[in-house]
Amino acid sequence: MALASVRLATADDAGAIAHVQRTVWTSAYADMLPPGAVEGFDEVAVAAGWADAIAAGAVWVATEGEALVGFCAAGPASPDDLADAAGALPDDAASVAVVAALLVEPRWGRRGHAGRLLVEAAAALRDAGAVRGIAWVPERDTASRRFFERAGWDPDGTVRTLDAGGRPLREIRVAGTLDLEFRPAPSLDDLDLPLLP
Repeated sequence: MALASVRLATADDAGAIAHVQRTVWTSAYADMLPPGAVEGFDEVAVAAGWADAIAAGAVWVATEGEALVGFCAAGPASPDDLADAAGALPDDAASVAVVAALLVEPRWGRRGHAGRLLVEAAAALRDAGAVRGIAWVPERDTASRRFFERAGWDPDGTVRTLDAGGRPLREIRVAGTLDLEFRPAPSLDDLDLPLLP
């Protein structure tokens, strides 16, 4: 495996980020998203849409060698992300961060990129004053749900259903600590250690 790392995204990464997003949407999420979202995906427009988040320092990218293989977008959680079913906000709302997107191109999966992205983003969010994190995960996306479970992020009982072009998309909210440590795949001698992919 070539050298893998995580860094803050730059404006030059926007096209590669959009490409990763399109690849994940057309493979892993194809049956969850409306056909128009996949078929009409405009990489140039999506890349332009990432400009503000990248400029704000809210996007991290995973690289392996020269290839950009995944990204994570995260920042302060909005009231919409934090509200419970009754619309109430938690007492710690001002110190909660949201992982809005964490995607790794499938051909680069199972190499630790998602774990490195989450750990790096969590450290930056902690440094900015966040005390815990949340993420919305499609209920049918078992791979992402297992990933967050291994990171210690569990469902908090809140669900929402989005209108994905006439196709309901049910998401569950997971929550957990931002105090994370990346641990590569264990050897046979330490299989009992908790593991972040």
